[in-house]
Amino acid sequence: MDIRKIYQYALQREHEGKRFFEQNAERLQHAGVVGAFRRLAREEQKHILFIEGLLDALDEDHTPAAAELSPEEDDFFSERAASEMLDQTVAESMVPDLSVLRMAYLIERDFVEFYQSAAEQAEGEAREALEMLAAWERGHERFFKRLHDKAFEEYAQMPWGG
Repeated sequence: MDIRKIYQYALQREHEGKRFFEQNAERLQHAGVVGAFRRLAREEQKHILFIEGLLDALDEDHTPAAAELSPEEDDFFSERAASEMLDQTVAESMVPDLSVLRMAYLIERDFVEFYQSAAEQAEGEAREALEMLAAWERGHERFFKRLHDKAFEEYAQMPWGG
């Protein structure tokens, strides 16, 4: 397995994810979701810097300890945050945002699957770094799944016309 190619592909995907979240933050209507997308774009930038650090370390012929490069963790993507975000702006129409929330969830799920698969083939520090990336993305995946499901549930209970 060529770990450099894995990291380069991961870097490309993280850039695509960041772009998706930035672009959709500009066009969504639900204030809470816009905030989440902007926050996730910043998180994806941290992942980009993390992966760039891994690539730099390969160029210097050493692998840094994963903790040396890890971005800060917080509970923004917790279940409570998703619930509160929706509760703050339930009256807003969610119809245009539901499909984008679904896409966000699928993007994050795809990241988890990619990083897990690559980690299973890697060893040592590379495996640890890929597992860390998978864990971060898993948190984002769960957040967007809960957000989508709650928004859909609320939308389904609204009278016709949202």
